[in-house]
Amino acid sequence: MRRFIFFASILVSWGSVAATWEIRYPKPELDTDLRTTYPLQVLSLALDQTGVRYNLLPTQKVIGQGKSIKQLKANREVSVIWSMTDKIREEELLPVRIPIYKGLIGYRIFFVKSEHLSLFSSFSDISELRQYSPVQGYDWPDTKILQHNGFEVVTSNDFNAMYNILDVERANFFPRSVVEIWAELDRDNHSDYLAIEPHIALRYPTATYFFFNKKNLVLANLIETGLRRAIDSGEFDKLFMQVHEGYLTRANINERLIFELDNPVLPDATPVDNAKLWYTVN
Repeated sequence: MRRFIFFASILVSWGSVAATWEIRYPKPELDTDLRTTYPLQVLSLALDQTGVRYNLLPTQKVIGQGKSIKQLKANREVSVIWSMTDKIREEELLPVRIPIYKGLIGYRIFFVKSEHLSLFSSFSDISELRQYSPVQGYDWPDTKILQHNGFEVVTSNDFNAMYNILDVERANFFPRSVVEIWAELDRDNHSDYLAIEPHIALRYPTATYFFFNKKNLVLANLIETGLRRAIDSGEFDKLFMQVHEGYLTRANINERLIFELDNPVLPDATPVDNAKLWYTVN
């Protein structure tokens, strides 16, 4: 630990007088996408703590999650991604093991067709829910988690197509995290045929991290140094609540029936015992 702190101190001192860091992230389809804006806010907060000069720049073209992982692994185009962790990603990439959503990415509530809301309100056991199919991304860790827990998952490589799969009833529900679903409902104009199911939630332990190429230790250590400073100062939690408090209130998670799921792809190094890194739902 002392060696890391010493290294980080040298890094920060050097960075403050060096050339500007250009840090590239995968360009989203929409600049207003909260799945991008919040992680960029966290990145900026971390970098601001270190005193370095930096520019956060999108790639020239829109890059989906699967391709961005490949590009980062090959050290091309992309400097950083943020993604839900699993064992394979931590083998292929370099994680900074600070969960930027404080674990809330593992609290999942559902998009369902409005006409099917009453169906879900009658469930009292997860075996009843397993009779219906969720839709998820083909390469998402969530897909493996749901399959491991007995769900027959319908998959797609196209995020927007997942809503259409739900609409044509190839799948019955679309689990999204409590910090994603509201913005998606408001932004994507699905409220004319979709609703957010109000009674049920799934929960599994997981974390969304910043990932880097394995050779980019300097940048990863820089971001980790800044994140830990922001956590210690309270600035990280302040930003987290500013962005997410309203969504947590709308989710009404304390009043939901929560089904606990196992996460077979959760890496052993996940800092589950460090309470200050996680949000606790009362």
